[in-house]
Amino acid sequence: KWMAMTLEMYREPKRLVEELSALGLRHVSYSVPSELFGPFVTAAMQVVRMVADDDDAAIEAFSWSMSLISRILMRTITEGSTIVMTAI
Repeated sequence: KWMAMTLEMYREPKRLVEELSALGLRHVSYSVPSELFGPFVTAAMQVVRMVADDDDAAIEAFSWSMSLISRILMRTITEGSTIVMTAI
């Protein structure tokens, strides 16, 4: 799913941001620490570099969209956690 999301960031960014916000809030309810996003993005980038056959443009595009997706999720988790903690 994460691979498809990187492509959707270019095709339908508004819709994807809404999906990511909902996904981030689900991550809050699952108590997923946002510190795990960095290692996940690093691992995903290593996989892409292995299969991209040195296509620098594809690697850069994937890196940009993965980074943006990660930042959106981390922000949603941080803000969502604050709202949940305030409500408790």
